[in-house]
Amino acid sequence: MSVSAAIEVDAVHKAFNGQKVLDGLNVDFQEGSITTVLGPSGTGKSVLLKHIVALLYPDAGDIRVFGKSVVGMGDNELFAMREGFGVLFQDGALFGSMDIYDNVAFPLRKHTKLPEDKIRPVVMQRLGEVGLEGAQHKMPNEISGGMRKRAGFARALVLNPKIVLFDEPDSGLDPVRTSLLCDLILKVHQEHGGTYLLVTHNIPTARKVSDYVGLLWQGRMVHYDTTEEAFSSQDPFVRQFLAGDSAGPLGMD
Repeated sequence: MSVSAAIEVDAVHKAFNGQKVLDGLNVDFQEGSITTVLGPSGTGKSVLLKHIVALLYPDAGDIRVFGKSVVGMGDNELFAMREGFGVLFQDGALFGSMDIYDNVAFPLRKHTKLPEDKIRPVVMQRLGEVGLEGAQHKMPNEISGGMRKRAGFARALVLNPKIVLFDEPDSGLDPVRTSLLCDLILKVHQEHGGTYLLVTHNIPTARKVSDYVGLLWQGRMVHYDTTEEAFSSQDPFVRQFLAGDSAGPLGMD
């Protein structure tokens, strides 16, 4: 085990209806770092995230979080482990019937016994950090997609997680709002630390926020290194994907 790995994915296989999605995947995600996993559509990026939080289980192999096997955990241990995670889904995954304040407060009300007078300053702090302190009484359908992402980010942070997972956080955002979201991710990580893992198709996002970049293809991590090494790689597949070129080993299939 690497002592600096927050998450270890060890020879993980997963298939759906006989179709391999993860094919002996091996990768360690470094503690305290921001790592982006890139890859073409359908290569298993979101499936990888679901394995890490045990929403899916591997057909073979193991996943360890801070050295503990997720596969072998009982319900109580899994529940406790998940409290250490924050997850930002593609659309923010906000509850449409709750205003922004109640959405962000939800994990505190569900997972802690804090009274409301203790919950409020935590929620308002997180809303302030993502620039939504004046929008706490708005409903999700009253704010922009970018604001919903930020509200989802605030909710993901509210329990002070050691690990934050981002599933396509920049999907549906224009380039300017994507860049602003990247700035926010960097700012919050600098202030609070933790291990951040993003999956995305967006090359500028990976270049801007990442300490490490992994490239997932055909169920395996075909490249994993520092961001600098990734973007200077001479590997034909890595160069093609990161440059967005049509010429190279990656085709339409």
